[in-house]
Amino acid sequence: MAHHWYALRSKPRKEDVVYRQVRMKGFESFYPRLRVHPVNPRSRKVRPYFPGYLFVYADIEEVGLSVFQWMPHAMGIVTFGSEPAIVPDNLIQGIRKRVEEIAEAGGELFEGLKQGDVVRIADGPFRGYEAIFDIRLPGSERVRVLLELLGSQRRVPIELSASQLQRKKKG
Repeated sequence: MAHHWYALRSKPRKEDVVYRQVRMKGFESFYPRLRVHPVNPRSRKVRPYFPGYLFVYADIEEVGLSVFQWMPHAMGIVTFGSEPAIVPDNLIQGIRKRVEEIAEAGGELFEGLKQGDVVRIADGPFRGYEAIFDIRLPGSERVRVLLELLGSQRRVPIELSASQLQRKKKG
């Protein structure tokens, strides 16, 4: 038996459905997702790291490609010609590690965000103001930023929901 990782394509925004079906059929799978902080509170709070794809661990020789090709909302295993493309184990491990690092940082908003970075407040009474990112408050979706009010030389610390922030666009 030669089990390998394969990339499985799904129809747009159907990754969750395909993931559940793959799991119900007894296949090991890896569906990397990130926590996001959308501006619209009704938007999805978790999104796929690779939209339209997830990974399955299977012996294609034994189960065949058709199991995945005819699965509802799936578009089949990624192939080159008629050969299924094997995803190396070390690449899967690297993706797992990267997704964990982003999650530990607090989600996509916080990826690469450091103390002292300039952010824009996108919602609430301070909407439109720029602030200095200070810290992510432990165990919560809240942050502390420093705001200069009325040209003051002193920066005022303010606690906000992380969803109220946007990265300041460079340039």
